[in-house]
Amino acid sequence: MKVHFSFVESRRFSFLRSTLPSMESTAAAAAAPFVVSARDAGVATLTLNRSERFNPLSSGMIAALHAELDELAEDADVRVVVLAAAGRGFSAGHDLKEMRAHALDHAWQRRLFDDCSRLMVRLTELPQPVIARVQGIATAAGCQLVSMCDLAVAADTATFALPGVNIGVFCSTPAVGVARNVGRKRAMDLLLTGAPIDAMTALSWGLVNRVVPAADLDAEIRRLTDVIVARSAATIRVGKAAFYQQVERPLTAAYDLTSEAMASNMALDDAAEGIDAFLQKRPAMWRGR
Repeated sequence: MKVHFSFVESRRFSFLRSTLPSMESTAAAAAAPFVVSARDAGVATLTLNRSERFNPLSSGMIAALHAELDELAEDADVRVVVLAAAGRGFSAGHDLKEMRAHALDHAWQRRLFDDCSRLMVRLTELPQPVIARVQGIATAAGCQLVSMCDLAVAADTATFALPGVNIGVFCSTPAVGVARNVGRKRAMDLLLTGAPIDAMTALSWGLVNRVVPAADLDAEIRRLTDVIVARSAATIRVGKAAFYQQVERPLTAAYDLTSEAMASNMALDDAAEGIDAFLQKRPAMWRGR
């Protein structure tokens, strides 16, 4: 397994240094990278690394995640990405101390939310599937992060909430992803009450795909990644892109787009190999193209 840290490269460090939140010292940030990345057998795991503060999506954390995703998008050896978090919580959302320090700076606030929104969209643009590994609380932008991953597996100890209304800050950007998972009425329930829901409720509402005992979380993630790694990377790349392009379009336009996607998919070497293998009753030998 290869492990590396988020801003060891000078290109990333120069960018992140200008966006580090004032509440974190330079020395502490250098000693503890925002994101720790590990790669093993086609699986990249990105771990949010501010466990003592429930992994807030500060400007520095957002920039570090952007940099990691940009790198993974170009790595053909990575077949699936797991988004995990250190400590007891997944993510408590934006860094409130950082936001409060810039409360009257509209340009700074807008840049923070724009950067976070681009991060959420980037998850859908990544050629590899992204699986959220949710072991504890996921609130506000942390809940949004779960909603924007392709798949989500939660421990039975996890809880989810959009609690901004409780502190006078409506969770408007988190609502974008969450509403597209759970529907309008349930999203408004979360937004207007600020009340948390447990993992089984999140499952029944469609926010997560699976709920397992906390002790089984990694094994369940591994079962999913094993299945995805065994599939054609080229087919998944084409299929994921088509899915997100069509899902918000009108019916006729969606069918037009996906018809073209399937016709192009059929031209892949992996499509020919997969069909031949099925007809010949043998395992497919994927070429990734």
